[in-house]
Amino acid sequence: MEHIRLFVKGLSYSQTQSGAYALVLGEEGGERRLPIIIGGFEAQSIAIAIDKDMNPPRPLTHDLFKNFSDAFKIHLKQVVIHKLEDGVFYSILICDQNGVEQVLDARTSDAVALAIRFNAPIFTYAEILDNAGVILNEKTSSFKSSRMDTKSEDEISSATGGKTSSLQSLSIEDLNKSLEEAVLNEDYERAVRIRDEIDRREAK
Repeated sequence: MEHIRLFVKGLSYSQTQSGAYALVLGEEGGERRLPIIIGGFEAQSIAIAIDKDMNPPRPLTHDLFKNFSDAFKIHLKQVVIHKLEDGVFYSILICDQNGVEQVLDARTSDAVALAIRFNAPIFTYAEILDNAGVILNEKTSSFKSSRMDTKSEDEISSATGGKTSSLQSLSIEDLNKSLEEAVLNEDYERAVRIRDEIDRREAK
């Protein structure tokens, strides 16, 4: 079957499941997007991997997996989202150790978090993209960046219990200090929100 390469296009709060996030993957050279509902921890891990400026003081689970693999010379060659069943995406990790290839089953959220850390390509089959892919644009979707909070400020404030609104009253200097404190305290969800508020202001 034909392989189609995917890239991470965005992360956003899920509008259908409380406490969950929507990971959006986009096809190479096309407009179709593959939205996948993932958990909060995995979403934070993906967001941190994308944001090179955010360095956790201790390795997260996916960072530990990467360090472990590097120590034992295991290389993640690629991730393949190979099956869609009852609304659940199934993925595999194709790894190489000293020329020997191994295939491991993985949750798609974990697979993507690892693919980013290994700079490994993500693929799916045309059949899956045909069945589950959607075309999103600026008029119909808020997935515009690789940040977690890409919805309107009112929607984000509602989803986070008003925490975003409190960030709007802080200066850029205070936001940067709060970002450092959040990372040191391993409060990564707050760190991502602060980073998004900083980016929103710098984009003006």
